[in-house]
Amino acid sequence: MKTRTLGRTGATISEIGFGAWQIGGSWGDVSEEDGKRALNAALDSGVTFIDTADVYGDGRSEKIIAAVLKERGGEKPFVATKAGRRLNPHVADGYTAENIEAFIDRSLTNLGVETLDLVQLHCPPTEVFYRPDMFGALDELTIKGKIRNYGVSVSTVEEGLKAIEYPGVATIQIIYNIFRQRPHDLFLAQAQKKNVGIIVRVPLASGLLSGKITANTAFAADDHRTFNRKGEFFDVGETFAGVPFEVALEAVEQLRPWYPRASAWRRSRCAGSSKTPPSPSLFPAPATRRRPKATHRPAPCLTSRRPPWPQSPIFTSA
Repeated sequence: MKTRTLGRTGATISEIGFGAWQIGGSWGDVSEEDGKRALNAALDSGVTFIDTADVYGDGRSEKIIAAVLKERGGEKPFVATKAGRRLNPHVADGYTAENIEAFIDRSLTNLGVETLDLVQLHCPPTEVFYRPDMFGALDELTIKGKIRNYGVSVSTVEEGLKAIEYPGVATIQIIYNIFRQRPHDLFLAQAQKKNVGIIVRVPLASGLLSGKITANTAFAADDHRTFNRKGEFFDVGETFAGVPFEVALEAVEQLRPWYPRASAWRRSRCAGSSKTPPSPSLFPAPATRRRPKATHRPAPCLTSRRPPWPQSPIFTSA
């Protein structure tokens, strides 16, 4: 497993991370046992970065992570969590020092630690980015020892550019994949200048870029790929990267000829071949109506042919 330095945090972590939204909720029926098995498989394969949030299953994801790490013992991976989306309603005025500290205290309990490696404001309303007091409050929580680093999970490039103006922001999490390439044009270069770590979310567009989803794939009613396709419950970008399902499927099919080796391996696999896949990586299986499982899978073959990134991001699954 290759490693990278996560910006100002100074932490050396695996370049592929474990995205723990799936083991929390909103991806269909994923049992606690399956969640633990997926996480253990990732850690066994050399993953040393885990990304979660306090709202993933209302804390379920954080608790599963804590249980697995306690059972394993030894050196701990770097665990990033998020805070803010527990607010109801989710409005800028809810982003107060008191509320964020309460959310952080809850995550400390859920994860069973005294200090959180990284806390990210969880896609806050744009107005929050223009409130220095909120970022000052995060500085105070760092001084208190409740968090080691803080960052922001953003919805737009503009929010990311504003966030990195604050000297304490160590990381930005942003959607980036072949469907959503805008961060490449300006944002990544600016983040590199300020040594801000980049965590890429939705790199596989909710599984679409794995090449395994078809028009006949069935998703459970409690899977966001069913209930949030048009952004009915949260930002549409979190589901299939905001691309209409049928349009995205067509784009995936158009991309297959560009990657004949990976496509040929997939065809042989379907035919029962035991050939070794090209560039194996581990990703937790997206939840569907079928029983989820942890398995070694080929690295995503449907990726951008963009020039190299000015800064190497950390990729999380899904």
